[in-house]
Amino acid sequence: MAKKTTQTYSDGEVKARLERELPGWEFREGVIRRKYTTGGWPYTLMVVNAIGYIAEASFHHPDLSVSWSEVHVKLSTHSAGGITDNDFELARMIEEHVTWRPGDDSPLDGFEAG
Repeated sequence: MAKKTTQTYSDGEVKARLERELPGWEFREGVIRRKYTTGGWPYTLMVVNAIGYIAEASFHHPDLSVSWSEVHVKLSTHSAGGITDNDFELARMIEEHVTWRPGDDSPLDGFEAG
């Protein structure tokens, strides 16, 4: 498989794109980042495992900080020296899966929000 070219985005481009596409994320200290608050340790582990699976399947790995009821995610493309499409796409996938809950009309009950 051919290696894709990775274009980095300027700080202004990153901020504008996050505002437009991923409003829960922020750009600070050269990385895009997001804090997920959970209902406690079991939910935190589920979030970390979901992110781990997505990251490994993508072969693009975030920095994670984990505590009892929080998961902090930081993304940048170290090999490119900045923020690339890889970071935006992985952030979008993480956001989609970590924040998913069954809708009111779903036959799935879901867990109680903490």
